[in-house]
Amino acid sequence: APTILSASAPSPLKGEMERFALEVSAEYAYNRTYAHFANINLRAFMPINTHFEMQANIRLSSANVYAGALTVRPKFPLPVGDLFLETDLFYTALARNRANDFCAAVALGYRMDYVSVRIGMFGRVMNDWNTDYHSATAYVCEPFNMLYEIKVGCRPNECPWNIWAALSNIDDFQMERAWQPIFRLGARYDIDTHWRTILEGEIKPTGIFHLNATFYSAYLRAGFAYRF
Repeated sequence: APTILSASAPSPLKGEMERFALEVSAEYAYNRTYAHFANINLRAFMPINTHFEMQANIRLSSANVYAGALTVRPKFPLPVGDLFLETDLFYTALARNRANDFCAAVALGYRMDYVSVRIGMFGRVMNDWNTDYHSATAYVCEPFNMLYEIKVGCRPNECPWNIWAALSNIDDFQMERAWQPIFRLGARYDIDTHWRTILEGEIKPTGIFHLNATFYSAYLRAGFAYRF
């Protein structure tokens, strides 16, 4: 069965059919800052050709926080799997706090049927809506952070269902500092050649590298993808 790429699943490998796809999902989330809230997510996968693909994500949150992400991914098919370069641009408008959060990353990765890995660097710029944009003090800049991810699936990509687990400091809409790992678990099932169901969960502790880990946030997401 054909497969699609999302930020939470490996892309199709060489020899499989690739198609444009649109995913819509709803999400219940909780964190110690915003408490309980809900999100609506839109994801579009665009396989331009066999060596280049793009993905765009949009999130609307009841916490009055809005996010968008763009991924550009040149890829190089190998005898087994794909080698890829990835550029990620993330923007979050924290309307409730009147602040902006910009992130940009570059990573090198490899993916095959059961495993996907990537490692790279990212930078972050944050600023308050009320500050003077002509002043250097208007921005908080973190120019160098390490990005990493390892993702393992229990079934080949061409299977009509799969379950996967990931450890990383990046997901669809956020890049965290290297010492703030994010644990994710997901499953998908292909109803037919067009429709796919998705179920994902995430948990993020804080202080894990300081030997005093405590819970910070979690979400549960469910949705559908339509493959054209």
